[in-house]
Amino acid sequence: MAEDDTNAEEYPTEIRDCLAAFEKSLGSVDEMLKTMMSVSRSELLQKLDPLEQAKLDLVSVYTLNSMFWVYLATQGINPKEHPVKQELERIRTYMNKVKEIADKKKASKLDKGAASRFVKNALWEPKAENERASKTPAKGKKRK
Repeated sequence: MAEDDTNAEEYPTEIRDCLAAFEKSLGSVDEMLKTMMSVSRSELLQKLDPLEQAKLDLVSVYTLNSMFWVYLATQGINPKEHPVKQELERIRTYMNKVKEIADKKKASKLDKGAASRFVKNALWEPKAENERASKTPAKGKKRK
């Protein structure tokens, strides 16, 4: 580590800060990958519903392609001109589709029967005079 500190002093402060942030991010990715790899994929998928399985698969493939993007950049290859860019865009479209499905699932559902009864009872319907008279007996008169 002492050797790394000596080399770090040779870099400008801006680059050193970026490298430190990059190293911290790599550590986070490493920890996350260790967590994901500690459980077998089949065990993990059994615990999830199909929508969650799709989300997990998409996040995994997006992460892998993003890491390849970074690798290309470190090798001096422009990732914007590489097919990985189209792959990332394709994955993003599927992520949007899964998000739409999840949003539809969360949306409140309408009970059509209850709604129609509510509207029907809320609306005033005038009744014919003879219909009203036959249903309610007049005061003071006895029905025969």
